[in-house]
Amino acid sequence: MSSLSELQSIPLTTLHGKASSLADYEGKVLLIVNVASRCGLAPQYETLERMQKEYGERGFTVLGFPSNQFLQELGSDDAIAEYCSATWGVTFPMFEKVRLNGRGAHPLYKELTKTPTDEGKAGRITWNFEKFVIAPGGEIRRFRPKTLPDAPEVIEFIEASLPA
Repeated sequence: MSSLSELQSIPLTTLHGKASSLADYEGKVLLIVNVASRCGLAPQYETLERMQKEYGERGFTVLGFPSNQFLQELGSDDAIAEYCSATWGVTFPMFEKVRLNGRGAHPLYKELTKTPTDEGKAGRITWNFEKFVIAPGGEIRRFRPKTLPDAPEVIEFIEASLPA
């Protein structure tokens, strides 16, 4: 398992081409989610945005990572940005399209997928909208795609991890 500082040192690129990393969000509770515009789970965007608005000022942010790993994402970063903004009013940070699994997996996902779920299963991302919540101290909880972003176990961990 990677340390928080190792995760924070992985280079990221925003949907608009700006260099970034998780270090830009140091001290915040992060909800990292792989998203896809054409997925049946895309309505989770609405909940993610509501959570961003509800908890954002308390030290929380959603970080969206589009992926076409399951062939359900739009072709360009511009199209993804337009869809997220126009359809769901997304204001949380979005990053460039990444691969989640396999040899070409983004380094962030190579590390995150080492985290087991509460049932003890680590490994490959199984579908769009898999969620990782990272507490400021480095503890990571993993939630499968069908676990809603506002499921009690997710909210409980987020609220317990928010700065006092």
